[in-house]
Amino acid sequence: MQVQRILLTAGLALALATGMASGTAVPDEAGWRAPAVAGETRIEARYASSVLFFKVGEITLNASFGEQAYSAGSHIEAAGLAALFADFDIRAEVSGEGAAGAREPSRYTHVERTGDKVRSVAVDFAGPVARSDVEPPFGSWGVPPASESDRTGVIDPMTAFFELSRRLEDGEGCQGRLPVFDGKARYDLRLETVGRDNVRTRGWRGEALVCHAWYEPIAGYDPEDYPSERALRHPLVLWLAPVAGDGAYLPVRLHTRAGFGGVTIELMDLAVG
Repeated sequence: MQVQRILLTAGLALALATGMASGTAVPDEAGWRAPAVAGETRIEARYASSVLFFKVGEITLNASFGEQAYSAGSHIEAAGLAALFADFDIRAEVSGEGAAGAREPSRYTHVERTGDKVRSVAVDFAGPVARSDVEPPFGSWGVPPASESDRTGVIDPMTAFFELSRRLEDGEGCQGRLPVFDGKARYDLRLETVGRDNVRTRGWRGEALVCHAWYEPIAGYDPEDYPSERALRHPLVLWLAPVAGDGAYLPVRLHTRAGFGGVTIELMDLAVG
């Protein structure tokens, strides 16, 4: 089993999960919290990811968002069986402005650590074209790399789901496309409503809207990293619930068929204030 690749897949699911809380941020070892914003709402959540019956990762989220600004982040690390084979974690943060339903990122950062190797990616969304600052630099920006046209009018992986949350709040369901740029890769998420389902996890019990998110690569991929046709054949499945009232949707379960047995992520603990 390719544990690290499975965790990377779970990292994508994590990015999707993070945005749904209308702003999410993860505590680090020093107890980091999302900066306070005017009229804020805070959401803290913990998820566990598993392959078959084996736990492979833990995800921690906490959020601070208000009427005019938001701060969000995410953290995933190997746990359980996977921790025996991989020393790996991902941290991401985003801050932005905009009233409810019009979130616009200002800056997105992503730090990935594998053993002693650490890479930091920062994306500036202040201008019309998103621009990356990477340390250490990528050896390749992909074949082909994401052009200025590809990087115009895009949002980061976390903010992408603020838009999905708005659509759910407005009763539109999951539909349309979300143009995403993560600092190197440019892709679309094609959304599709499936229906409703009753969900029971340790952190949530009740009805949820079921959505499919189809991952469609556009640019910024090296040949060896391009998703396989088999991986693209199946969507990420999200069970979305209004955990903080009708206007704040959060994934309570996610599932992707990538890897042996697929990866399932479930909400374990939730606090809303």
